[in-house]
Amino acid sequence: MSQDTVLNGPQRIACLSTETCEVLYLLGEQERIVGISGFTVRPPQARKEKPKIAAFTSAKIDEILDLKPDLVLGYCDLQAGIVADLARAGLEVHLFNQRSIAGILRMISTLGALVGAPERAAELVAELEDGMLQVRNAASGIKQRPLIYFEEWNEPLISGIGWVSELIELAGGKDCFAELAAMPGAKQRIIADPQEVVRRAPDIIIGSWCGKRFRPEQVRERAGWQRIPAVKSGQLHEIKSADILQPGVGALTDGLQHLSRIISDWRAE
Repeated sequence: MSQDTVLNGPQRIACLSTETCEVLYLLGEQERIVGISGFTVRPPQARKEKPKIAAFTSAKIDEILDLKPDLVLGYCDLQAGIVADLARAGLEVHLFNQRSIAGILRMISTLGALVGAPERAAELVAELEDGMLQVRNAASGIKQRPLIYFEEWNEPLISGIGWVSELIELAGGKDCFAELAAMPGAKQRIIADPQEVVRRAPDIIIGSWCGKRFRPEQVRERAGWQRIPAVKSGQLHEIKSADILQPGVGALTDGLQHLSRIISDWRAE
């Protein structure tokens, strides 16, 4: 093994989730990637260039082993079993578990250090922080901040996770289920009584149904929801899950910009 290899870290990386793949491409380290998640959409060329070796809660263990990665990157408790199986098979693994904006930025910094690109990772973090600061400053003068219900899933109703709630606040809105956003697990963010959304009366409803199309007509048909200000005014919007529900660069850029536009349009009415 050469000294350069030791200094520059792992050379064959398997990414079990999409956000680490995106960061490695942005750092110019995509040649290290030997396999990706089938849900990867950022950047688009990754799907053409890299073999798909995992879904999200399942993975092709034998195919991963055949690729002989020297590092496997996973995300959250839902992939803990996969990562454990790979560790038992003798592979080196790193399980990220970011649930907030700060956590996403730490993931980028950590990944940059792992591949010997800390300076480029720091530049990317600084760029993202600057973009978020610009959005925050633009929203700082908003006197009337819309109350927003973000729906991550519809059966059962699940409200938005931590970084989504933070992005809503950054963009000039108020998360009407902010107390649930701190809960890391989706089951902990279930809204057992749909009428609770009616009682909280959001001005805007945003759906991001994790891998399937948001259906505003179904929202309008829910019992009693016709009284919600967002439903009355037609403020039912979709942000694709790939743009906001994956805890990586895309959420802090495209996801935040989508939120900012929705809130800006609401203010203009």
